[in-house]
Amino acid sequence: MGIQGRSLAVVEATRFRGDDPEYHGYVQLLVGAVIAEAQSQGWAVSRLAADDGVDALLARTEAADAIVVMGGEDIAPRFYGGSTGYPGESRHLETADEAQLALVRRAVERETPLLGICRGLQILNVAFGGTIVQHLGDDSTHRNHGVPIRQIMASHPVAIAEDSLTADLLGATSVDVQSAHHQAVDAVGSGLRVTGRAPDGHVEALEHETAPVIAVQWHPEDPGAPAGQLAALIAHLSGVQSAAVAAVA
Repeated sequence: MGIQGRSLAVVEATRFRGDDPEYHGYVQLLVGAVIAEAQSQGWAVSRLAADDGVDALLARTEAADAIVVMGGEDIAPRFYGGSTGYPGESRHLETADEAQLALVRRAVERETPLLGICRGLQILNVAFGGTIVQHLGDDSTHRNHGVPIRQIMASHPVAIAEDSLTADLLGATSVDVQSAHHQAVDAVGSGLRVTGRAPDGHVEALEHETAPVIAVQWHPEDPGAPAGQLAALIAHLSGVQSAAVAAVA
């Protein structure tokens, strides 16, 4: 059976970033790419923000057949036992954090298909007791430093576990990715399995052990990402495994 008419909730932290219009504009490009790809696969897409709180987000996603949790600002440290004042700290949207954490937990409980992207991976990890490396350093290869926001994506390889859903979807155990993050998974949350790592060892992909929930730290929706990555990962949401990305040496 096809997915025509099935509902997909694309959830971002906030729709408004008036304090940083360049960043806001880039986020619109990334979210728009996810929506366009999902619609091309037959999904009826709802674009939602989490900053209206837990009750509002859970109500608006009650009937969703699948969910994408997008990238965005740093998660507030109180949700993973961290402290503020770290290098590179962004603003915190605690209401959105709390709502997305609740959404991810419900998705796992209900076994609702879910894809997390960048912050979405970190939300998944924190939702199940994981912690965060608060700053990878100014020499990190996970993003370009000191450049305009539209040039921030850095390319690097990721090794994918052979016996993982992520490898099945991407059709490869090594892929090049576009990333732009200054934080990463530290301790891995309960019930989660690491299925991708960067050359420096940092976690790049997670899967839930029992629920149809996967997440990547990179940005398959970036215009510079290898062709087919986003399509293959969104295909997961309908239970379609699509080897859409060729192996990268």
